[in-house]
Amino acid sequence: MLATHGPAERHAGSALTCSQDLGSSSAAAFALICEVEKWPVWLSFAKSARRIDETTALALGSEVALRGAIPGDPEELYEVDQFLDGHIVSLVGAYSLRRRIDFRIERKSERSKIVVRVDYPSYGGILGALIDRMTARRRLDRALEDSLLHFKGLVEFKDTAPDELLADF
Repeated sequence: MLATHGPAERHAGSALTCSQDLGSSSAAAFALICEVEKWPVWLSFAKSARRIDETTALALGSEVALRGAIPGDPEELYEVDQFLDGHIVSLVGAYSLRRRIDFRIERKSERSKIVVRVDYPSYGGILGALIDRMTARRRLDRALEDSLLHFKGLVEFKDTAPDELLADF
């Protein structure tokens, strides 16, 4: 199994992007992304996640309530503003268009790659951005890399036949 991941890249503004190669199908990876309630299992900066309307599948216009891992943070409401079945789920903050989380699955034959982009505002001008870069951004950068490694483990475990896991024992 190839176990590589891309380092977090910084785009214009305050976005962080990280990628991870997966040894599983793109369909299995996208299915795990669509299971919003399981995000806290692999997305380390999320304490809880739920769809507002649990009777329908995740789709364009769906609303997701997400609570960060920082104790005392309120739930934030996001809306799915881009959805391409099997490839893209993009969330935008309901009350702040500057808050965005993008999940993208790239298919590479029987393998796939997940790319996650997190964008949030930092306030306080240049000084506020500098302080954010030295404190919260660094932790979020590491948490995003760790999250994709957890995602890789989960999706590859789910995509493996149960007999294969214990074959060497």
